[in-house]
Amino acid sequence: MKYSQLPADLFKHIQINAGVIATTFMPDTGELQQSSIVGATSGGVNFTATPSFSDYGEDIDNCPKNMKELKRLDSWEAKASGTFVSVSSATAKLLAAAADVSGEKITPRGTLKDSDFSDMWIIGDYSEINEDGTTGKAGFIAIHLLNSLSTGGFQLQTGDKSKGQFSFEFTGHYSMEAPEKVPFELYIKQGTADAA
Repeated sequence: MKYSQLPADLFKHIQINAGVIATTFMPDTGELQQSSIVGATSGGVNFTATPSFSDYGEDIDNCPKNMKELKRLDSWEAKASGTFVSVSSATAKLLAAAADVSGEKITPRGTLKDSDFSDMWIIGDYSEINEDGTTGKAGFIAIHLLNSLSTGGFQLQTGDKSKGQFSFEFTGHYSMEAPEKVPFELYIKQGTADAA
């Protein structure tokens, strides 16, 4: 079977485990501060980045649909979703989207502030080397969701003899400061082995 094969370097290019959602991450060094992890998740994290297009040739006679020269990319919709099974005051504030925290009290607001938007990172193990060594570094896939805001609302599902579940959906947003900047970035870093 000539074409029923696997790439020879398959394991070098696989993302494994559930990963984490964090508020900060340093992709140049691979540094993740434990305190920046938003919460423990259940069922993994789903990220989607969907472009929306216009076909400027759709109403032109004799022009086939999807003529590449007349296709325009209008915008991207970038979202991260999943379920948290742990929550802190800071996490609850993020989930409520527009809210203020005072001690243990989270007070939702009816208006958005610029400070309600914050960057979010989805980081997962990548490649056959996914532990830091003496000189080697773990591989990772990281998605930087820019100007994210909770668009799924605050949700809590309880259950008999089970953990509470906090479903989430964060959406990246464009900014007037840089309207051409797409609200997500991707980093794929191969792990490196310790020097011999």
